[in-house]
Amino acid sequence: MRSTLSGLVSCVVAGGALNCVSLGAAAAQPIPLSPPSASAPAVVTLAQASEAAWQRAVQAREVDGQALRARAERSAAESLWAAPPALELSHRDDRWQTAAGRRETEVGLVWPLWLPGQRGARGAAVDAEMELAQAAVQAGRLHFAGLVRDAAWNLAAQRADIELADAHARYLQGVADDVDRRVKAGDLAHADALAARAELLAANATQTAARQQLQAARSQWTVLTGLQAWPEPAEASPPAPRLEFDTHPDARLALLTVERARKRLDLVNVSRRDPPEVILRARQEMPGHGESSLNSIGIGVRIPFGTDSRNQPLQAAALSELNVAETSIQRLRDRLTADAAVARNAVQTAEQQLEAERARASLLRERAGLIDNAFKAGETPLPELLRALAAAAQAETGLARQQAALSLARARLQQALGILP
Repeated sequence: MRSTLSGLVSCVVAGGALNCVSLGAAAAQPIPLSPPSASAPAVVTLAQASEAAWQRAVQAREVDGQALRARAERSAAESLWAAPPALELSHRDDRWQTAAGRRETEVGLVWPLWLPGQRGARGAAVDAEMELAQAAVQAGRLHFAGLVRDAAWNLAAQRADIELADAHARYLQGVADDVDRRVKAGDLAHADALAARAELLAANATQTAARQQLQAARSQWTVLTGLQAWPEPAEASPPAPRLEFDTHPDARLALLTVERARKRLDLVNVSRRDPPEVILRARQEMPGHGESSLNSIGIGVRIPFGTDSRNQPLQAAALSELNVAETSIQRLRDRLTADAAVARNAVQTAEQQLEAERARASLLRERAGLIDNAFKAGETPLPELLRALAAAAQAETGLARQQAALSLARARLQQALGILP
């Protein structure tokens, strides 16, 4: 038993549970983690997972539709006519009145014309719409990158938990087996065997809970990205630059929303009436029976008036859209600045907490080693050693969780600064 306990404590003292996976030939083997799909790579980067999540998103289909509408509007703005041409047909005769054989047939073509400056204003509005659709893609990718970052680091933390739980359960399995042998040999009391088995059962319960949490995190990852492969959440962590508002995807989307609203207002201002129409008509008249027909061609112009009842609602809607967009930019600037400050503070706090957890884990490993030496000398009972080992294992779990928390805090800082994986 002492050889197993010595190996256990030396393993903990040397660097924690993850360094002790192979300890004890008699320890039970852990249940293997679910392997990735054979058709998928073993791991995926955050960039690959973010793109996969974006391609599955409903928002991506909405942006595609926005771009499609903008391209259709571009085709309409490049047309020679302000609206589709129209065909006019009319026919009159007197068969139900005098029956003198008088008939009149008229065919006309109507072409709506652009108002001065209207075509250029509509083209500028369409250009702004297309740029906005492109910016919406980047903003959408950034949003889903944040979801992927959170899910990936949550999955990484759950995997670390289960590896530590497996290692701790293996330790206690070896301890319980050795204690059973010592009890049969009369070296230890039956109470020591009960204590060792109780600790093992508690470790097994922790193991089961960790596996359930890992499965839940894995399911969330698959729903988000559609991938079965494990994420590789590591990403470069350079010194965080300052927030560049104009280049942030969300800010660029808001700026282009303002630009689109301005272009729409310009279009309303140059479209203060419906388009004028040029009408070309061909007429055939039959004065009566036995008389020759009369043919004529005419041209006309139709000019609608722009009244306040038509223009004021359109201008009010365009001005309201512009005011809302400009106000949203200011609120967005405040929010992004606050988010970046909070994310930086979170990184600093996580770094301090990591140092504290590292020091705590080191102290508890050293304490477990001292108690093991005392147990070998017969100066410390087994329950005290078990408590020391449990405390050391909990400290290692806390250290692993805090390492994941620091990495997640750094990823969230990059997210707040608008940096894609």
